Amino acid sequence: MTNLKRLLLAVVIAAACVGMAVAASMEDQIKERIKPVGEVCVAGQECGSGGGAAASAEAAGEPRSGEAVYSSACTACHSTGAAGAPVVGQADAWAPRIEKGQETLIEHAINGFNAMPAMGACGSCSEEEVASAVKYMIENSQ
Repeated sequence: MTNLKRLLLAVVIAAACVGMAVAASMEDQIKERIKPVGEVCVAGQECGSGGGAAASAEAAGEPRSGEAVYSSACTACHSTGAAGAPVVGQADAWAPRIEKGQETLIEHAINGFNAMPAMGACGSCSEEEVASAVKYMIENSQ
């Protein structure tokens, strides 16, 4: 085999190796993007590592904390101001709402108000959890 053929063969093999590495990396990225966001925990059985405290609490039938509900269901609107939602942490936006009273705000969150759908669009939330989320937002917006 001539030196040119050996060099060409080496270049082809190197390119193939790089191509396989890129393909493997892309496959890993795709798997990461499409992996499930949670897991099912069955009462009486230990949850896997991905479930965390929130999944364990849900499996045990305990209500999620206000912060957990806010982070999973409320933050989309209440961290961006979407559809006129007051942004958590902006006291001036919350002040007139807080003046109406905590119970009124909880009632609005549960039953819907203006652009906010009933239960804040959290289909898996109990009324107690929605109330906890409202209290969390109020506490962090005064």
